[in-house]
Amino acid sequence: MSDKSPKPQEPDTDVPEDPNEPAFDWMKPKTSAGASAATSETTAAPTPNDAQPAHATTTGPTPTASASTGQPGSRADRKAAEAADAEPEPPLFADTLAGTSADKEPSHYSEPLPTSALHVRPSEDEVARRNAEREQAAKVKPVGPRIFQVLLAVFYPVILLVLAVRAVTSPLFLWVEYNRPGFPGDGYGFSTDDRMTYGSYAVDYLSNWAGPRYLGGLVNQDGTKLFKDSEVAHMADVKVVILTSFAAGLLLLILSIIGILYLRKRSNGGIRRGLFAGSIVTLVIIIGLAVLAALSWQQFFTEFHRIFFANGTWTFSLDDTLIRLFPGQFWVDAGIVIGALVFLVATLTFILTWPTKRRRAGTAPSPADDNPETITEAADDDSEAVDVRENANGSAR
Repeated sequence: MSDKSPKPQEPDTDVPEDPNEPAFDWMKPKTSAGASAATSETTAAPTPNDAQPAHATTTGPTPTASASTGQPGSRADRKAAEAADAEPEPPLFADTLAGTSADKEPSHYSEPLPTSALHVRPSEDEVARRNAEREQAAKVKPVGPRIFQVLLAVFYPVILLVLAVRAVTSPLFLWVEYNRPGFPGDGYGFSTDDRMTYGSYAVDYLSNWAGPRYLGGLVNQDGTKLFKDSEVAHMADVKVVILTSFAAGLLLLILSIIGILYLRKRSNGGIRRGLFAGSIVTLVIIIGLAVLAALSWQQFFTEFHRIFFANGTWTFSLDDTLIRLFPGQFWVDAGIVIGALVFLVATLTFILTWPTKRRRAGTAPSPADDNPETITEAADDDSEAVDVRENANGSAR
């Protein structure tokens, strides 16, 4: 190997600016554009080995490209060539196969588009069936509110009657009766003050927890007993009836309050409907009793006592203390006051709970809910949503 023979060119080991570029030309991938360009350059430009004699040989590696020719193409050109040579990936969904070439076979894996089920609508029979079921479910009302409305309507007249009786069995009503004009006086010597004093004892005994001695120990100014034993026994019977009615009225009042609280949460307008029905029942009962009392007061009074007391225990002579304190006019006035109070409160309740258009509008459904077109559209939307879920579940399986 002579000194004049060309020395083999060292390979280009300079690191390019792009760290992803290979260090040697022979490590670069061959592309169609780059390979043709490199071949044309090597053919047109003779290498230093071509100028040497045939007998000259070299021991070093022969480079495939000279440093003067540079790299075969830029990075962007190589990326474009690689993308052109790479095969396209198969489409993910079967519906996209229509846009691909017709000569390519479809992929074995196909999945419907998530929105393809939105175009599936149920049949008319299915929509009608679902509408009928929805209307039937809307018509069926829960049993609890209905029960409490009925109980409220039944309890209401009893509560009003007990409250009216409690208002009559009070010293205030006694004072009004003894001092009103036209009330008959006592022909056996009781003054208005005496009546007020002795009558207050009798009224207080009906609402307290004292025994019969509370009345049996009272005496007149001459030292004799004010009430006979038969009178004390009858007042004890009256006390049992009064306290029982008060306890029943209190229990029904508590139950009615519970029912009102329940209806307030569970039934829109249930309180109004229950009180409205109760006011009607109360008015019917009180009007019926008033008619019976007006037709024959004495018969009505007698039958009333027969219901609660035994025969012979509630009849007294005119000179007995109970008759002198509570004559017949007293019971007529008490009956009128009880009926008037119940009638007044029931009438006010009837007026305040009357189902006017505004009150019904507060509890009735909106007009959009009564529109058949709106109901049909809502049913179609629900049907489509159900079909979407069913198709999605079938695709997942």
